[in-house]
Amino acid sequence: MAHCRHPIAPPFMGGMEAHAHQLVRALQARGHDVALVAAGDSRPGVPVIPLMDRHYNSAYPWHDFHGTKVLNDHLDDSHALALARLRDMDFDVIHNNTLHRYPPRLSRVARLPMVTSLHVPPFDALARAVRDSVAPWHPVTGCSGRHLAAYWPGGAPDDAHVVPNGIDLADWPFGATGNGEAVWAGRITPNKGTHLAIAAARRAGIALTLFGTIEDRGYYEAQVRPLLGADIRHGGHLPGADLAREYGRASVLLFTPQWDEPFGLTAIEAMACGTPVAAIAMGAVREVVGDAGCYARPDGSDLHLALARAMQIPRVQPRQRVERYFSQDRMIAAYEGLYHSAIAGRKAPAPAVLFPPIELPRHLSGAGPVAALP
Repeated sequence: MAHCRHPIAPPFMGGMEAHAHQLVRALQARGHDVALVAAGDSRPGVPVIPLMDRHYNSAYPWHDFHGTKVLNDHLDDSHALALARLRDMDFDVIHNNTLHRYPPRLSRVARLPMVTSLHVPPFDALARAVRDSVAPWHPVTGCSGRHLAAYWPGGAPDDAHVVPNGIDLADWPFGATGNGEAVWAGRITPNKGTHLAIAAARRAGIALTLFGTIEDRGYYEAQVRPLLGADIRHGGHLPGADLAREYGRASVLLFTPQWDEPFGLTAIEAMACGTPVAAIAMGAVREVVGDAGCYARPDGSDLHLALARAMQIPRVQPRQRVERYFSQDRMIAAYEGLYHSAIAGRKAPAPAVLFPPIELPRHLSGAGPVAALP
């Protein structure tokens, strides 16, 4: 089950879409029978069970509808109907990447084998659903230690695990030399800090190319487009193979999160191509990038200095870090282990801490509110 803001189709709008596409294709290649529950306009290369006809951003743009009743109702109805269908389809296990509260709660009530992977910092509805529902048949993953600790500040339960994101190294080939320029990639929106990358490149006297879709048009027009010129350009939103070539040619990636970054898929993609990282140290950035990068303060005021230092890192160092910790094979093997434990855990006793009562939609529960499990 994938998040449905965007279709699971290249060129990917962000890390969650790339992760879902890679996950289903890799599982299929390892012999699993895989279907993807996602927006109906997805193109993952495996059968699609539509969560809705089209990704929700096409009708309810996130920047206009986030938190509104109309979007929340649309998402609730779509997830409830899809889960009611899934419950009767005899899948061995469901891998939930939706960020919606219904899948974890259904897993808890129905003892439905499920792995929930978290991809964003905790927000109230998701955090409560996950904390209430983790169980032997419902293990939960975060993509970094910092990420998981945000959901369980007092210590994660036994059925919560860190599974770092991984990539297919063949898709991100190593480039032995850089061209003396910088690159930045991601959705152009305030919490990605595009303007900070531009400021750092200008202060360092380094040419910079931005890659990615313009998600927040107002932000782009006010803080990005006026700064474009001969040394700062927007190269558009590229397919993976083209983006990999740009990473491999660059001498440094500027990585500028302005939120509690759970992981940073862009960083490991560039690192796999041999490109070191100059990063704003937010969230799990240091944990992921490690010795493949140099770091700046959250406000980016010294990012130009980190940029100059990062360009001195030997290019083999970032590649080796990805090979060691962030390969697709390592990620898939970890997920497969959790699938097996979730299936086996269906017959396990409930956790010692009594589950609180929860509610599910009537067409999921069959009888309105669902009482606490024994």
